[in-house]
Amino acid sequence: MSTFTTKFEYMQSVFDKDGNRLLIERVEKLTPITLSQWGKMTVSQMLEHCQQPIKVSYGQLNLKPNLMSFLFGKMMKKKLSEPQPFARDLPTVKQFKITHEPDFEKAKAELILLVKKFAEEGHASIKNTKHPFFGEMTMQEWDYLQWKHLDHHLRQFGV
Repeated sequence: MSTFTTKFEYMQSVFDKDGNRLLIERVEKLTPITLSQWGKMTVSQMLEHCQQPIKVSYGQLNLKPNLMSFLFGKMMKKKLSEPQPFARDLPTVKQFKITHEPDFEKAKAELILLVKKFAEEGHASIKNTKHPFFGEMTMQEWDYLQWKHLDHHLRQFGV
């Protein structure tokens, strides 16, 4: 089972088959009535929300950098690489906010397909090397960002 090296040592990899499978197993434990331990999203909204950053990395969702990314992106990118999990109740990019109630099964299946693609295609799955907020990112940074974001929301829903 591969893990990150150096500052990313403790994390699993979304590109690694075993790490990827562990994420998917956690997603599969969710049910339509799973409640969050914090925040306002329903489980269906979370499943669709988690797809958005993956779609950015796959080049399926294009977001334009803004003044905030120019001013704070690099600083926040450094904070991202710290080993602590994301804090609860962080602000969400408006394009990632899900205000409708998605179909649970559809959102769950779509997220699983998107996550599987990391292990199936490896680094070739990342089509967008420049993150709209953080700027240029290495494959290791993309990997870390995706793992940490998914882990954050799966913990939010107790899996």
